[in-house]
Amino acid sequence: MDITFPLSSETCLKIGPIAKDGETYPTSRLQKGLILIANGQELVEEGVGFGVPVLKFGVKTIFPGAIELADLYGSQDQEVTAVYRMNLEERLTGQNLRSVQSQSLYRIKNHLADVYRHFPATRRALTALSNILRRGFGWQTTFEEAGGDYTVKVYYHVDRQAGIISVDVDTADLPQDEITEVVVMNEQGARYFDTYSDSSGALLHGEAIGSWDEVTAESASFLNHTHRLAFTLQRISRARLFRGRELIGSRLAWSGFGYCLPPTRQHFSYRLKVERFP
Repeated sequence: MDITFPLSSETCLKIGPIAKDGETYPTSRLQKGLILIANGQELVEEGVGFGVPVLKFGVKTIFPGAIELADLYGSQDQEVTAVYRMNLEERLTGQNLRSVQSQSLYRIKNHLADVYRHFPATRRALTALSNILRRGFGWQTTFEEAGGDYTVKVYYHVDRQAGIISVDVDTADLPQDEITEVVVMNEQGARYFDTYSDSSGALLHGEAIGSWDEVTAESASFLNHTHRLAFTLQRISRARLFRGRELIGSRLAWSGFGYCLPPTRQHFSYRLKVERFP
């Protein structure tokens, strides 16, 4: 069952279980968070939506594959509790559509993905290498059961008049000695949100935004000029805020932010604002 948060006559947010039909991206199997909709059109593309937890075990990353929802309605506000099942890992399939099982390959792949995120100068070369290998071996990205099963509870509170989403992430049930980082993703589609701005005066378009760069300004936004919409986050102490945008054919199409948290932080709260601009 989907739950909808009306923000205006033209804009709303939606959250619900994974839709199995009409899958267009490898990440379609991942559970999404809050999806932004304008004039009946979903703006998320390949992005995971707002307020979605991701777990890091060193260079290994675990994504959510399912969700349980409970909602509470108020006169002007709306609250939803989401329990994310963290159980999927990115894998590769070959030309025979069978999953590649080489653990050495995945260790190398995950290490290079970490290098890609932390060293911007390597990104063009690593992207070219990835494209060559994918074409040569017929590799495609899939998501499969990771062999573990964790849960993360996220509380969403939406002030419909102000367009403010309050998010509280509860990681108390996670094994603190195994997880190296928790990332809370806030993404929509790259084709819609192709402009970045922040309170320091930065204004970036398209590829100039980068794919995973730290935000040092106090607040930062992604803008959609077609629908005149923006979503904005604040930098928060004891968490690092990163921005990114990737648009690669039918494989990647996301724009947004990630809060990176130490595993010892059992509760993390923030607010995201959705608004129209002139």
